[in-house]
Amino acid sequence: MKKTLFIASLALLASCSTVKNTQKQPFNWNGANLYFLLTDRFKNGNPNNDVNFNRTEKTAVLRGFEGGDLRGIIQKIDDNYFSDLGVNAIWMTPIVEQIHGATNEGTGNTYGFHGYWAKDWTALDPNFGTKAELKELVEKAHKKGIRVVLDAVINHTGPVTPIDPVFPNDWVRTSPQCKYDNYKNTTACTLVANLPDILTENNSPVELPQQLVDKWKSEGRYEKEIRELEAFFAKTGYPRAAKYYIMKWLADYIKDYGIDGYRVDTVKHTNEDVWKDFQKVAQTAFDEFKAKNPSKVLDNNKFFTVGEVYGYGISQKQIYDFGDKKVNYYENGFNSLINFDFKGDANKSYEEIFSKYSQILNSDMKGFTVMNYTASHDDGWPYDKERKKSFENATKLLLAPGISQIYYGDETARPLIVEGAEGDANLRSNMNWNSVNTDDNTKNLLLHWQKLGKFRANHPAIGAGIHHKISENPYWFTRTYGEDKVVIGLDLTYGYKEISVANIFADGTKLRDAYSGEVTKVKNGMAGVNTKFRIVLFERI
Repeated sequence: MKKTLFIASLALLASCSTVKNTQKQPFNWNGANLYFLLTDRFKNGNPNNDVNFNRTEKTAVLRGFEGGDLRGIIQKIDDNYFSDLGVNAIWMTPIVEQIHGATNEGTGNTYGFHGYWAKDWTALDPNFGTKAELKELVEKAHKKGIRVVLDAVINHTGPVTPIDPVFPNDWVRTSPQCKYDNYKNTTACTLVANLPDILTENNSPVELPQQLVDKWKSEGRYEKEIRELEAFFAKTGYPRAAKYYIMKWLADYIKDYGIDGYRVDTVKHTNEDVWKDFQKVAQTAFDEFKAKNPSKVLDNNKFFTVGEVYGYGISQKQIYDFGDKKVNYYENGFNSLINFDFKGDANKSYEEIFSKYSQILNSDMKGFTVMNYTASHDDGWPYDKERKKSFENATKLLLAPGISQIYYGDETARPLIVEGAEGDANLRSNMNWNSVNTDDNTKNLLLHWQKLGKFRANHPAIGAGIHHKISENPYWFTRTYGEDKVVIGLDLTYGYKEISVANIFADGTKLRDAYSGEVTKVKNGMAGVNTKFRIVLFERI
């Protein structure tokens, strides 16, 4: 599909941004429009926190801290960047305190800029910001109807460096390395060398690691942390096993700040009962926050959890097969799993994708969902690595059944190939704000994502509803979810186009094409509109 089919004037952007959907629908996680960003790479809002813990060693390209922080995310919330994209949930990479040193695994020095190398789950890394900023971020997001999803790592600690000692051997294993050929060789092992694996299968009580005791004492908060741990274990009855310490620490971000969900890292690398327990701990914390902060409650949704079961796809429905064992993660604490199939399915036709996903989600997976993506921070085979199909990418991702996960810069064609970068560093470049501000092609692409994203956010039917094809050529379809109904046409002709909506909208119903802003009425069962675009997004007004 050519970019010219979607180019619109900037004046239209201004006019469309003022159009509101009068048929407001309740938020539904199964149809969410989620924006995933690397906290360190999105926007540098406070240059004063760019260097901490003497992290000054020269690193390989894009392997060090680049300055992105919570303040930068707050600024874009204030600017309505997310709201204009129709984003109703933001997922950030982990913001807990990372190892202080760097590793060198053959690609040059690397710091924990990505957030997955925890040193202390109870503290925020000052490179990312402060707890006061996290509180501000959540409150400002909530005021705009945006949920906040943090990233949970229970499976492992950060690597060992000369200044970051290994956790005690009753907390972690440092070998063997995973072979991934059966259940045990995927769970009771380290993901890679020098990534100590939490003994999550162990229910035996363990003492706090001495390095945390010493750290908390030096920071003047040891007694407070101990009191909270005593209360947690007394209340829950859980043994003082390593995994339950970490669950408590992660649940504090729910109880104290009211975050709405967790994306859970490396799910298949622990026994599945870990995640069932984590969901219970998280839900309890969510309920406590709501009880103490009734004025801040957004809705009655349960705490949201989405799991990264690497290699899982929607075609597997509820089951992940290790070869010697099958596991249903939806029965072990998860509302949703990341769908690794979508980046491949995106090469298929609209109808192939949409009908397949609707059929599965409304039968074998009814009540659950998947999170679709076309690019991510650690998938070296994205759908459109060279950014040649960014318009089509938006159309397929944002109109597909399930949750849509926009990876930061999908909407602006942020480069996924960076000179001098190796491996996943290519996927983690700095957000291309300069292009957003100065390049007309980028602005037009962003406009396309904004129109589709806001339409999706206004209509849970798109992600959570039932898909039905109306016409093959030209291609029209409808989505319905309760009283929420939309009719969509893709790859249409320029100028006037119409479609029979007799079984969807009654005669006299006023409809708006959310893509062009044009308004029409249903007459004799038909809805028509004259626009210069090849997309129509009909909604009732």
